[in-house]
Amino acid sequence: MSTQAEDRRGLFEALVADGRPLLVLTALALILSGGFVVFQSAAGQFLPQDVEFLGMTAKDLCRVGQCRVVHFMFHDRVSFGGAIFAIGSLYLWLAEFPLRQRTAWAWWVFVISGLVGFGSFLTYVGYGYLDRWHAVATLLLLPCFGFGLWRSYQMLLPPRGVGSLLRPGVVAPWGSAYGVGRACLLFTAVALVAGGLTIMGVGMTRVFVPQDLEFMGMSPAELRAISPRLVPLIAHDRAGFGGGLCATGVAVFFCVWCATPSRSLWQVLCVAGAAGFGTAIAIHPIVGYLSFSHLAPAVGVAVVFCAGSGLCAKTMFGWERHSGREAEAPDVRPGLRGTT
Repeated sequence: MSTQAEDRRGLFEALVADGRPLLVLTALALILSGGFVVFQSAAGQFLPQDVEFLGMTAKDLCRVGQCRVVHFMFHDRVSFGGAIFAIGSLYLWLAEFPLRQRTAWAWWVFVISGLVGFGSFLTYVGYGYLDRWHAVATLLLLPCFGFGLWRSYQMLLPPRGVGSLLRPGVVAPWGSAYGVGRACLLFTAVALVAGGLTIMGVGMTRVFVPQDLEFMGMSPAELRAISPRLVPLIAHDRAGFGGGLCATGVAVFFCVWCATPSRSLWQVLCVAGAAGFGTAIAIHPIVGYLSFSHLAPAVGVAVVFCAGSGLCAKTMFGWERHSGREAEAPDVRPGLRGTT
């Protein structure tokens, strides 16, 4: 007689498990999508649906205005690719670490950032361009994401409410190195959310800021004269980037606020920061968009982020010598450890 218990699970049940594999799949899809967007922009190509919508290729459009319109569009798309790569990286960490420990706050981060990210697709109502490929990808990914959330909710430890987001992972003196670093990271997250909302709003309304028009050397009327569909396409890119940026900011804020400091958290923040800030800033000198007033906010927030990451590194790496989330408020002053 066999001493092993018979595994009576179905194949689908085994693959879906507690829902985390579906959330990991969503994260990987976002990472691959972000990488693809950056790669295609670097190759100087539009997506097939863009060419169909515009009635011209990137090469055709590049003949107008010294190719600056195309460069402007690629600057938006590379930034968007970096943002969704960043949010995918954060989702991977959330699924593998805090959600694996059945913490409710991680589940709510998925919910809120997912609502922002997937919901930003609806901003097409404001600019009139329904990207069919984007729509299909969203419709395919959303059920995977939603079912993963439903399955994972059932295994959460109580309390399961959204109030779990209000509880900090640690209580640290704000004047300590870690406290200052944590404040810098939280500030970065708030700035990302504010920036994302602003970009979404601009994308749905006036589309351009003065620096954009100065770089392209054209007015909105001149852009519409090239093609009446050009501005809606650019607006679509802008609003998509804004949504990705906002979702990333939400995830960063609650990961920093709710999670216990750890090496893996520090690493994923660095990966997300390198992807997001690296693409959004580096693309500007590449395409020649060097407006100081346009770049200064992004560079300033990136500097704050780097400072925060550096100040938090010692605590986040040292914390792993201690177990779990602290029952009492830990002392994380430099040179001291929290106790369980």
